[in-house]
Amino acid sequence: MTGDIISMYDMGVIFDVTDSMGIDRESVSVELGKEDPGNVRKVGADVIEIVVPISVPIEEWAKTLNAELENLGFSTQEP
Repeated sequence: MTGDIISMYDMGVIFDVTDSMGIDRESVSVELGKEDPGNVRKVGADVIEIVVPISVPIEEWAKTLNAELENLGFSTQEP
């Protein structure tokens, strides 16, 4: 099911997670449309593709995003 378009707020939450893991913003590709169930996957060697779900609030889904990025081998960096 396709629905809402992501907002600047959504992007801010996504970047909070990816920045904390040291992932370059240039290597993050976020689909403009939200779509259930959401998805996080590596595309090629350098790109992380993110699809935000429509049915889960972004603040809640940020935990899933973090876990999925950890599954792809990323980890939170020390400040």
